[in-house]
Amino acid sequence: MFLEKDFIANLSSTSIEKGSFEWSAPSNIALVKYWGKKENQIPANPSISFTLNNCKTTTKVSFKKTIDGNFTFDILYEGDYKKEFVPKINHFFLRIEKYCSYINDYHFTIDTSNTFPHSSGIASSASGMAALAMSIMSLEKLLNPEMTDAYFYQKASFLARLGSGSACRSVKGNVVVWGNHKEISGSSDLFGVEFTSTIHSNFKNYQDTILLVDKGEKQVSSTVGHDLMHNHPYADRRFEQAHENLSKLKTVLESGNLDEFIAIVESEALTLHAMMMTSMPYFILMKPNTLEIINKIWKFRNETKTPVCFTLDAGANVHILYPENDIEKVLQFIKNELVGYCQNGQYICDEIGFGAKKL
Repeated sequence: MFLEKDFIANLSSTSIEKGSFEWSAPSNIALVKYWGKKENQIPANPSISFTLNNCKTTTKVSFKKTIDGNFTFDILYEGDYKKEFVPKINHFFLRIEKYCSYINDYHFTIDTSNTFPHSSGIASSASGMAALAMSIMSLEKLLNPEMTDAYFYQKASFLARLGSGSACRSVKGNVVVWGNHKEISGSSDLFGVEFTSTIHSNFKNYQDTILLVDKGEKQVSSTVGHDLMHNHPYADRRFEQAHENLSKLKTVLESGNLDEFIAIVESEALTLHAMMMTSMPYFILMKPNTLEIINKIWKFRNETKTPVCFTLDAGANVHILYPENDIEKVLQFIKNELVGYCQNGQYICDEIGFGAKKL
């Protein structure tokens, strides 16, 4: 079990002059939601997520030795300089400097792209920060070849968390837990861990079709949303509920009970939005079409007994979750009844993946 102090790099030299690494990292969709955080990106409650496969960020990081003694970087998005990303990346580097002092010997050129719309309610900061953390750790491994794979991935998750909390769930594993929970072995507030129990075959290759209701910028950033949980009148009970629901979901993932899975996942999604609607200031992140889709899903499930459900992140888009053997039926339902509620008729077909990949 790694502690925070274990992640402070102790390198005798930074002898590598230049090089580059390229990683892809996926987004993830939380089943039990993380909402609210303490200082230094520590979650107020534990969460569990499905790692996605197709919604991902690809990031190439080139590095070159400098003599300045302070890190410098350029950030490009799909090949174009992106000055609006500079504050977030700079903040990330400042946060990880304590643990990766070697970054001060280099200039970094970061070139990143997504397979999905940026800042639209799909966790682009999660995939982006996970991909960047993997490249930073690749440099550290180059400087410390004796590093174990276990340490590599755990520290990558730790660093990713410092950029975006949910990014720590995008590093490794198909089902990932972040946050201390009494029933999850090895769980930690510092990094994500793979769900260690045997997952029932019902959830193998589980599908997530994402309906793009609104591809624009989110109404409120996740950082602002998390901060609204401070002094929220229902915060303490919400944090207790997350612990309870993670316990229930652990049993469900082991047993394969799809009805119970649906009940927990949809309740968690609506609770997340209820927290936003009852904060001060308050926000409604769903759009009218979000509600139309939810009601259509409920009607379809009741009429066909297909075990399909929805979840939401902090935005208007709807993630439709369902077993692999129901793909044909659910996609036909989406094409027949839901596409009209999507912006420009767009949706993304995704499924459970396994984390970051070196390219």
